[in-house]
Amino acid sequence: MYASFSSEFRLRKLIAGGACVFAMLAAGVAHAQQQAVMAVASTFTTLDPYDANDTLSQAVSKSFYQGLFGFDKDMKLVNVLAVSYEASPDAKVYTIKLRQGVKFQDGTDFNAAAVKTNFDRVADPANKLKRYNMFNRIEKTEVIDPYTVKITLHAPFSAFINVLAHPSAVMISPTALKKWGKDIAFHPVGTGPFEFVEWKQTDDLKVKKFAGYWKTGYPKIDAIDWKPVVDNNTRAALMQTGEADFAFQIPYEQAGVLKSNPKVDLIDSSSIIERYISLNMNQKPFDNIKVREALNYAINKDALTKVAFSGYAVPADGVVPQGVEFAVKQGPWPYDPAKARELLKEAGYPNGFETVLWSAYTYSTAVKVIQFVQQQLAQVGIKAQVQALEAGQRVSTVESAQDAMTAPVRMYYAGWSSSTGEADWALTPLLASVSFPPKMVNTAYYKNDIVDSDLKQALETTDQAKKATLYADAQKRIWNDAPWIFLVQEKVVYARSKRLSGAYVMPDGSFNFDNIAIK
Repeated sequence: MYASFSSEFRLRKLIAGGACVFAMLAAGVAHAQQQAVMAVASTFTTLDPYDANDTLSQAVSKSFYQGLFGFDKDMKLVNVLAVSYEASPDAKVYTIKLRQGVKFQDGTDFNAAAVKTNFDRVADPANKLKRYNMFNRIEKTEVIDPYTVKITLHAPFSAFINVLAHPSAVMISPTALKKWGKDIAFHPVGTGPFEFVEWKQTDDLKVKKFAGYWKTGYPKIDAIDWKPVVDNNTRAALMQTGEADFAFQIPYEQAGVLKSNPKVDLIDSSSIIERYISLNMNQKPFDNIKVREALNYAINKDALTKVAFSGYAVPADGVVPQGVEFAVKQGPWPYDPAKARELLKEAGYPNGFETVLWSAYTYSTAVKVIQFVQQQLAQVGIKAQVQALEAGQRVSTVESAQDAMTAPVRMYYAGWSSSTGEADWALTPLLASVSFPPKMVNTAYYKNDIVDSDLKQALETTDQAKKATLYADAQKRIWNDAPWIFLVQEKVVYARSKRLSGAYVMPDGSFNFDNIAIK
C-alpha cells in the first residue's frame, strides 16, 4: 500500500513537473511568436545613420532611432520628434519646436541640447561622417529654450526640412555619444520603439521593445530579428517555410511562387527609385545630342520592364520620378529604332560605334538590364561590351574619379532614390555641374548653366509656386539634353507573412514599421 501510494505520488509529481516544463515551453513559444523575423538583401555597414551611405543600414536603424521629421507611406512630410517649425523668408534660419516628455533609451532627456549635440557633430568636417555633405550648410545650432532650437545656415536652402526628414537625420543620445565616441556605430541609443540588443557584423541585428517609448501602447511586439540574407533564393525560401515574417527585396523571378503561398502576402507598390544609364558627355560620341537621342529611341522600355523586372516597373516618364515633390512628367521616351538609326547617321555614325556599358550592381536584375540593353543597341549598330562592377570597382573606378576629362566611365547603369522626398535631392547630386565625381554622382558629367541656375534659385526661395516653376524648367531642359537613357521607375516588391501587419516598404526603399504587430 505504501509502495503503491509512493509510486503514484512520484508519477503524479512527474506528470506535474512535465506539465510545468510544457507550460514553460509553451510560454516560450508564445513569447517567441511576438518576435518578427525580417529577412533583408544585404548586410549592414554601420548602425550610425550619419555615417551610412546605404538605404538598408539607415532603414534598420529606425528600430532605435528617430529624427525630428519623417515621411508617411506616400512620402509626405510628418512631424516626429518636432511638433512645428518656422522658416525665415530667406530660407536661412529654421526655428523648431520639439516634442516634450521624450526619453532616450539610456534615460537621457530628449531636448534642444540633444538636437544641438547631434547637428554640431555631423556639421563638423573633422568628424568625417559620410553624410556631412547633407548637413554642411549648417552654420550654427542654438538652444533657444529647453524645447526650441534655432538652426542657421550658411546659405539659403529651402529644402532643409526635407533633409531633416531623411533617414540619416536621427537623434542620438548625447550621453551615449560622449561615452562611445566613434564606437556609437556599435552601441546605438535613440528614442525609437526598440532598443539595441546585439549585432554581430555580417550577421543578425537583434532589438527588443523599449519599455519607455513615448508613444503609449507601442511597439506592439516584443522584438525584431533583422536577418541579412544575401542570396535571393534563400530569402524567398525563408518566406515559403515561414522562418521569416518579412522579406525585401524579393527577386522578381520568385514573385509568382510566393504569390501562390496562402500564408504570404506578396506586395508591390510604386517607388521613387529611377533606373537610368548615364552617358559621359565629355567623351565622343556622347558629346553629340543626336547620339544621346538615338540611344533613348533605341531601347524598348516596355519590353525591358517585362524581361528584367517581370512587369514590376514602368517606363520612366521624367527626370524626377513620380512621387517626389515637384516631379514633372516629360515622356516616356518612345521606342523607335528606325529613328535611332537615322539620328546616328546624321551624327556621323551610319554604322554605329563600339562602347562599354558598366552596371553599378552585380545582382541578377541588373545583369539582365545591361544584357537587354546590349541586345537592343546591337539592333541599331552599336556594339557595347557589358560589365557588372563589384562594389569596390564601382567606388574606385567611377565614384572616385578625380579628373572629369579623363574619367573612364562611358555608359553607366545606376539608380537613385530621393529619400528627402523633394526634387533637389533627385537632381542636384546627379545632374548639377558641382556634383561631378568624387563630390557626388553626376556620372554623365552633365553641365547646363541654366539648369544650375534653376537649381540654385529653387533653394533660395520658400515660394512653392516659384520653386515648382524653376524645377519644371530644369527637368524639361535635362530631358531634352538627354544626358541619360531614361529607363524605368521600379516598383518595390516585398513579402509579408499574413500573421504580420503594420510593416511595409517605403517608396524610397526604406521601411516603416511603426505599427508592426503580430496577429
